[in-house]
Amino acid sequence: MEATGKISSWYVADLVLSRPDAKVRHIVGAIGTSDTSRGRLFAQQYCPEETPKIYGNYEEVYQDPNVDIVYIGTPHAFHKKNCLDAIAAGKNVLCEKPFTLNAREAQEIFEAAREKGVFIAEAMWLRHRPLTLELQRLLHQEKAIGEIFQATSHFGLEIDIPNLPLDKYYRQNSMGAGSLLDIGIYALTWVVLGLDSDLEASRPKPNILAAQNHWEDVEITSTAILQYPSTGRQGIATSTTMAIGNPDLLARIQGTAGSIEVHGSCPSAPSAFTVYPSFKIGAGDKVSRSEGKKYDFSAPGRGFQYQADNIALDVLGGRLESSIVPQSETIRMMEIMDEIRRQGGTKYPTD
Repeated sequence: MEATGKISSWYVADLVLSRPDAKVRHIVGAIGTSDTSRGRLFAQQYCPEETPKIYGNYEEVYQDPNVDIVYIGTPHAFHKKNCLDAIAAGKNVLCEKPFTLNAREAQEIFEAAREKGVFIAEAMWLRHRPLTLELQRLLHQEKAIGEIFQATSHFGLEIDIPNLPLDKYYRQNSMGAGSLLDIGIYALTWVVLGLDSDLEASRPKPNILAAQNHWEDVEITSTAILQYPSTGRQGIATSTTMAIGNPDLLARIQGTAGSIEVHGSCPSAPSAFTVYPSFKIGAGDKVSRSEGKKYDFSAPGRGFQYQADNIALDVLGGRLESSIVPQSETIRMMEIMDEIRRQGGTKYPTD
């Protein structure tokens, strides 16, 4: 494992979580960090039953023969180098979202992995959740709300960007900071999952209309409208680092026979969704709807364990990419965000 930040701590804690439905047993074999004392404290706090080796650099993690999969949880701007270094050492890789800063970098990494013959995937944990998989089944196989025509999602965090010191991550454009790559990717994921079930690389791409606002050179709000020409379906994904979002409604997907609303603490951590029948207009033009059916997916941990299981099973099965988030899907999402940034005026040094 690389890095000992917040996301890495959540991931490791879920990785070693005791649970009856575990599909594989995970072992935290090594931790790479620039501060070995911090690495030891990290291990004691988040995987106390494990005895991982603590390395003062990432290269030693890559060279450890007992490491089967390297999890990369470093800031976005470092993902390309970290992935390429791990691949060069012959390691399988799971890299946090956003996979890279742009689609070109992602393609370079995937090509390197194919040449080396190793597994690599983006750690978009939202897509691995049982809630997400069941939602997709109801939407696209059971047609629980009829023909889908619209999906919306918003993710907001109140970070107070203008008053942050210049050395903080959220003030650094060169690190890929901004609402779109950090949290907007989740809003986009809900919209894409709601409107399009096809994972084939050759499927049509949506038309995109986007706008962004900035504080100095850092993007702080993004709004994107996606429209699929072949179906007419439309979606709106918004994000901001200037105000908190609504935890009671993470996403809404609407169809000709009803709607689905997703609930939870934030769009990256849903815990339930409700299927509602169509709205009805009653006496006095009052709009009402019947009681919906709620699907509750509350479970111990934060939800990273499902991704860990699926990735381990993919590697054990000899696959070179994720069965849930194939490489073509990562490229598609990166291309969508590239276009949003192009229209919104957000550029990174590596573009």
